[in-house]
Amino acid sequence: MALLPLSGTFLGDVTTVGVVVDDEDTAEAVGQKIAHHAVGRRVAARTAPIRVRLGGRVLDPDEIIGRTGVSPYDHVEVFFDE
Repeated sequence: MALLPLSGTFLGDVTTVGVVVDDEDTAEAVGQKIAHHAVGRRVAARTAPIRVRLGGRVLDPDEIIGRTGVSPYDHVEVFFDE
């Protein structure tokens, strides 16, 4: 367990947020942490699953973020899977 600072943007939001996640968090957990700052505030809530894109690759929801090759302060994009 190690803290991992990332930046993230939720698709449709105008703000980039900084979040600190655990390197053992799943991609789904990372997406939820970033969504917390945008969905229901500047992005309309939906019932669709939330997904995470890192370097152009959409991560599997169960993928462990620390095993994806991510580095501190990398940027991820979060979006509703439709």
